[in-house]
Amino acid sequence: MGIIEKIKEIEAEMARTQKNKATEYHLGQLKAKIAKLRTQLLEPPKGSSGAGEGFEVTKYGHGRVALIGFPSVGKSTLLTMLTGTHSEAASYEFTTLTCIPGIIHYNDTKIQLLDLPGIIEGASEGKGRGRQVIAVSKSSDIVLMVLDASKSEGHRQILTKELEAVGLRLNKRPPQIYFKKKKTGGISFNSTLPLSHVDEKLCYQILHEYKIHNAEVLFREDATVDDLIDVIEGNRKYMKCVYVYNKIDVIGIDDVDKLARQPNSVVISCNLKLNLDRLLAKMWEEMGLVRVYTKPQGQQPDFTDPVVLSADRGGCTVEDFCNQIHRSLVKDVKYVLVWGTSARHHPQNCGLGHVLHDEDVVQIVKKKEREDGGRGRFKSHSTAPARISDREKKAPLKT
Repeated sequence: MGIIEKIKEIEAEMARTQKNKATEYHLGQLKAKIAKLRTQLLEPPKGSSGAGEGFEVTKYGHGRVALIGFPSVGKSTLLTMLTGTHSEAASYEFTTLTCIPGIIHYNDTKIQLLDLPGIIEGASEGKGRGRQVIAVSKSSDIVLMVLDASKSEGHRQILTKELEAVGLRLNKRPPQIYFKKKKTGGISFNSTLPLSHVDEKLCYQILHEYKIHNAEVLFREDATVDDLIDVIEGNRKYMKCVYVYNKIDVIGIDDVDKLARQPNSVVISCNLKLNLDRLLAKMWEEMGLVRVYTKPQGQQPDFTDPVVLSADRGGCTVEDFCNQIHRSLVKDVKYVLVWGTSARHHPQNCGLGHVLHDEDVVQIVKKKEREDGGRGRFKSHSTAPARISDREKKAPLKT
């Protein structure tokens, strides 16, 4: 029996099992088995040499955004309108067969937008090059899930299920669970608050399913069984996702209003060019890019080419800003002067740990190089000869 058949058999057993206090331990074990099998499904087959077949796209710019959706929902048209890069669009499905990159120039930054082939139900099992599409989306900063407004709800649930099956968690934060394997000492289970979903017995059963018999587990929030399995697996990616509802010109205004009020959602029409500026603004907000402008000493700030920082790519502190310019700059910094919303007064004298905000202006003051032996009359050594006999004798005064 293959891995996919095993997963389907366990899913069928979970569907048959009633959910109550008596069966929660059994269901927890089944969830752990499915998670293990799905991890095996993602691993390359044994004996295969070299890299697998995928989409080779070099990272470019200050951020990366992936377009994911079913075939013929308007992904290629959206890429063409936002970036100017031509991506073939036609009235039949699977027009795009490979990954097509484009660059969005927005707020003095360059954002790479990837148009990926449409994915279908069963993509997590490898149908329709689904694994390659999802692998590229894992390497991006945020995901734009493009949906057809006329049949959006069912599609949204299917796509979310497919992405979660391969370890992508959309618009979620990592669970506050501390987990560490040990060599000896058994399983130590603790929590800082009352738990309603997981108890000690269920935690032991899930860990034994993974053949872990010595570990330390600490719950800092009321997490579920799925959260615990995600922490044990350790290969989950937590990403931001914006749901883009295209083709709003074919539905009524009441339906448009309902879709627009959902969290993390933007309604657009590529055909009528509606609301594309709001989509760019929402994308910028979710990416959390921080532009920092440099100011040379005694000159005006340079507002043409900012240094772009991100919390997901390194951090937004002064130290990260210095590392972005040059690695050796940090050890030469004496202090920095900051103008902007992160400063309490202008300019503020800050250290390396100061967190910068968007559109701050920074001037770096470097340490001065000390001269060996002091300066002026405090010099410890003289340039004159050591012996008196070697000194140059002055000419005798003329009388």
